[in-house]
Amino acid sequence: MNKTELVSAVAERTKMPKKSVETMVNATIKTICESLKDGDKISIAGFGSFETKQRAERRGKNIRTGEPIVIPATRIPAFKAGKDLKEIVKSS
Repeated sequence: MNKTELVSAVAERTKMPKKSVETMVNATIKTICESLKDGDKISIAGFGSFETKQRAERRGKNIRTGEPIVIPATRIPAFKAGKDLKEIVKSS
């Protein structure tokens, strides 16, 4: 399911106009992204939590030349599914 399909599904369930649902979905995604950028953790009960994790510097290899390189440390987004979501997926 892509974002357009998500908007259509939510609009159908809520009987709201697609334009309104699209605005809400976009605002939700933007808010989650900005919160993660600021280092906040977002928890949605029954669904899961979004947070950022620190990935340590590590050694890698240039696949073209084979020479070793250093991959710098970075922050990455992470999602951990909540208990209810795990159960729903497991039972299907």
